[in-house]
Amino acid sequence: MIQKRVKELASEIARDHQGKDTVLVGILKGAVFFFCDLARELDIQVGIDFLRAASYGPSSSSSGTITLTKDVETPLEGKSVVLVEDIIDTGLTMSRILEELKRKKPSEVKVCVLLDKPERREIEVQVDYCGFRVEGGFVVGYGLDYDEQYRNLSEIFVLKGI
Repeated sequence: MIQKRVKELASEIARDHQGKDTVLVGILKGAVFFFCDLARELDIQVGIDFLRAASYGPSSSSSGTITLTKDVETPLEGKSVVLVEDIIDTGLTMSRILEELKRKKPSEVKVCVLLDKPERREIEVQVDYCGFRVEGGFVVGYGLDYDEQYRNLSEIFVLKGI
């Protein structure tokens, strides 16, 4: 089910970015599995880069403090950016990342997320490409973790007991 949706998202992104100078920017570490699968499905030429943001630590809820620990290395000015994230929850991390990326003067920034949890939003964030909307529960697998565990699971599961 995940791979089918990834192919659909890649098709949407390719259609919308045909002929544009596009850079996929993945948010480490959680989005890496989704990012790689998505990039392989694209039938357009894109650059790739990564940034890293942290807000959870060893907890199941965001600390509210967003730390950017790795910035993109590709110049983004005038380019179309597709920001690829595993999950948008409160919107705090994504809002902070978007703020930083817009300072680099891309022509546009689109957000592609595997999982969207809109009921937990504290800050509204525009999601341009969404894999799945989810409700409740702390999810792990396919890149999503709890205290750096469970990322390598091939499917997504709700972690019980949290």
